[in-house]
Amino acid sequence: MQPKLHIKKGDIVKVIAGNFKGKQGKVLFIAIKKRKAIVENVNMVSKHSKPTTENPKGGIIKKESPIHISNLMIIDNNGTPTRIGRKLNNNKKLIRYSKKTGEEIK
Repeated sequence: MQPKLHIKKGDIVKVIAGNFKGKQGKVLFIAIKKRKAIVENVNMVSKHSKPTTENPKGGIIKKESPIHISNLMIIDNNGTPTRIGRKLNNNKKLIRYSKKTGEEIK
């Protein structure tokens, strides 16, 4: 069984620990088993690439590197970092809500 994580692909998150503390970005990819996420324009690394047919020159490419989920906090609709809770909506579907404001997170 896979663990339930507090963020999803497409969420806006804020980095709360590490070298990139305070930066915000959109979640592009989540590795559920490794508990890591790739966030847009956060944790950028330089990757050396050999020449290929798509990139005949090769060279150094800047790309995002995964960051651990525990270092991320979701941004709610008001623009503030918040914790996430889950509750049943009409006994049918679990919805995520902001523990700070109580509003549903889309």
